[in-house]
Amino acid sequence: MAGTLHLIGVGPGDPDLITLKAAKILVSVNMVAFPQKPGIESLALKIAAPHLRKNIAQMPIILPMKTSRQPAKDAYDQAAMQIGEQLDAGISIAYLCEGDPFFYGSAMYLFSRLAHQYNVQIVPGISSLNAAAAAINRPLAARDEILKILPATLDDKTLLEELKNTEAAAIIKVGRHFDRVKKIIVQSGHAKGAMVIEFASQPHENIRKISAIDAQELSYFSIILCYRGQEMWGQKAWGEKDMSQ
Repeated sequence: MAGTLHLIGVGPGDPDLITLKAAKILVSVNMVAFPQKPGIESLALKIAAPHLRKNIAQMPIILPMKTSRQPAKDAYDQAAMQIGEQLDAGISIAYLCEGDPFFYGSAMYLFSRLAHQYNVQIVPGISSLNAAAAAINRPLAARDEILKILPATLDDKTLLEELKNTEAAAIIKVGRHFDRVKKIIVQSGHAKGAMVIEFASQPHENIRKISAIDAQELSYFSIILCYRGQEMWGQKAWGEKDMSQ
């Protein structure tokens, strides 16, 4: 009988934020697979490490650091083949995904390649969006407000129009796009309520107002939360952490 593939969201960074279901699966599977950039420690594996059995078999999935899609497509094709071989041998595998598997997660690409042939189970995880909101003590949105999730990779015109027409927004994948995105946020009128959160829930978590940052780029693990709605957390009196100007 073929093994089961579990696509597990390990959360934003704090190992204590892994769900009970994920923790139970991690101690029961035969192998863990995880995304890894060449020469860089896998964050997903680091998060899950306290929950893994000692000496559990590991399968790193090396993902190229390139903007073009074809190298990544080839890497996922190869990974699906390797995982499939193990599943055929009856090996149960947990694929570790930062945040949530189906929220801009790498796991979705394995799902599309393997779910038609194998038993694939999805285990949701806490996303960076949730962790970032908790980090600044500010709700994302309420009532009839629209929350938009916007990749920083959007072109300038699209990003500006989306920001102009919403009370609340989360900008993800900021990284090297920060300088450009900051200018667009100012143009959109969202600068006053824009907070930048790096490494949410991790020991080196860093929270700043966007106006306090002059850097050209930030870590890939950065998110910008914008809010200019009518709820009380849009006012200075709300219980946000005290940030320098």
